This record gives sequence, structure tokens and C-alpha cells, in this order.
Amino acid sequence: MSHRNARTTFHGRLLMVRRYQAGWPKTHIATAMGVSRKCVHTWISRFESEGEAGLIDRSSRPHTTPTRTPRSVENQIVAWRRRHRCGPDEIAAKLGVCARTVSRVLNRRQMPYLRDCDPMTGQVIRASKATAVRYERARPGELVHMDVKKLGRIPDGGGWRAHGRGHAPNRDRKSGNGFDYVHSLVDDHSRLAYSEILPDEKGATCAGFLQRAALHFRAHGITTIEAVMTDNAWAYRYSLRDVCAELGARQVFIKPHCPWQNGKVERLNRTLQTEWAYKRVFASNAHRAAALAPWLKYYNTERRHSALGGLPPISRLTPTS
Repeated sequence: MSHRNARTTFHGRLLMVRRYQAGWPKTHIATAMGVSRKCVHTWISRFESEGEAGLIDRSSRPHTTPTRTPRSVENQIVAWRRRHRCGPDEIAAKLGVCARTVSRVLNRRQMPYLRDCDPMTGQVIRASKATAVRYERARPGELVHMDVKKLGRIPDGGGWRAHGRGHAPNRDRKSGNGFDYVHSLVDDHSRLAYSEILPDEKGATCAGFLQRAALHFRAHGITTIEAVMTDNAWAYRYSLRDVCAELGARQVFIKPHCPWQNGKVERLNRTLQTEWAYKRVFASNAHRAAALAPWLKYYNTERRHSALGGLPPISRLTPTS
């Protein structure tokens, strides 16, 4: 279908041909139709070679695209995405192609976004919204984000992810296996992250975690924490006062029921789930817990971060001796 500003339609082009056949000069046809002489010549030539079918709208896509990504490379991109469930930046770095090319290939092959997929199976399970409002503090330690993620413990021998929902090992349905509480702290500027698996999310536990996290940050060059952002949980609102006073940091609380305001640590929670907790099947809870520290080291020193231009968080920190 012609666009709304098109000078000609199929019937207009046919009129050009009829007038030309009636003996009109091409210049006179162009003047009468309000188009260029070249336009008239194009449609008359197409009619002479293809008949009326040549006057129908058709795609402007070129007949050949010599610079298009080879099919074999496209297959590698899709296979890498399905196998490792990673984004365009990481795929581009691994395969040596442009990240934009990877995005176009994934879109052309109708691959769903990672945010819409189950982290274990890759199947589409939901649609999520994204916000266009982004911010970033100017220096490390100016603001840190703190939160807790609760994960169900894995029974010895593996849970339903290892054996299927109908074949999981028998357990006490009343008490269950309990939960692990993954406490995390993220620096707003560098995205340096620190996490620990703790038995609960009580006030004393949260306060102790913040003290240890501050020491970890200091060892990586963040010597001062100016503000700590959390949600409005009782353990944060009342139990972190003394620790924040020792650190010289002020407390910042998000608006109730607006977790996206603490988005950087919330995003880390999701990354922890997809790339650590549920990335592979663990035979026991201890095995999963042991895999956290190596993953955090990889996250801080090697993993590409799109908000940092494809560099890891450690790239924004001053090297320490």
C-alpha cells in the first residue's frame, strides 16, 4: 500500500501508461500528474517489462544483501543465546561481532527477551515493564543500596528442579526445607556488589551484614559510605541506626510499596537468581551456597555490565594495594 504522501497509486501509474500510449510526451504527463519526468519514465519502463503487475507496490528491500551476517554466524548467535541465556553484549564479546548485530539477529529470529524467560528452561513465562528514568551517583560510596532476597533451601539430593515437580524427594510438608536469606549491598556508581547467605533477616543480622559489607567495600577502594538506601522494613528502619552512625552515613528510605526506587539492588537480586541460584541444578543447598563467592568475584571483576559500557564494576574503582 502506498504511503499517505505518495503522489501516485496503482491507478495513477496506470493513467500515466494510458496517456503515454495515447501519444502524450513524458514531459507533459509529468506536468499533468505533478511528478518528475524520471518517475513517469520509471513506471512506463516497468509496465513495458512486466505489464500491469509491475505497477503494483512492492518491497524496497534489495534483491541481494552482500553485507548481511552469514547464516552460520546467525546460528551461532542463536545457539549461544539458548545455551547460555545471556544478552547481546556478552554474546558479541564471545563471538567477535557487533552487539547491535546480535540484537538484530535475535529480533529477526524472534528470540524472546531474557526478562520474559524462565532462567532455567528459557521458556517464555511473563512480560515485564522497564522504566526510562535512570540515575547514577557521581562517585563510589555516595550511595549504596541494600536489600534481602529469600530463597528456598535445596534438600540433599536435589529438589524439584533436579527431579521434576512430581518426583522430588519426600520432605516434611509442614515445616518444609526453610529459606536462605541473601543479603546484598550494591554501590550505586560502580555497581560493586557484596552478598552473604544468612539464616534470617532480623535487625541484628542486617546490622552485622552492613558492617561486614562496609569492610569489603573499603578493601576495594570505597573508603567512605555517605548514604544507605533501603526499603521500610523494621529491621532496616530501626536496627541500622548505630551502624550508619559509625560509618558516617545517612539512611535513605524508598517510598512504601515502590521497590523500583531501590532498583539497582533489586536488579542484582534478579541477576543472582538467573546467573547463580537457578543457573544450574544443585545437588544440595551447601553446593549452591559454595558457588556464591566465586560468582560474586566473577560479577565484580569480569562480568560485562551494560550500564558501565560493557565493563565490570571493578573498572570504576581505584586499584588497591
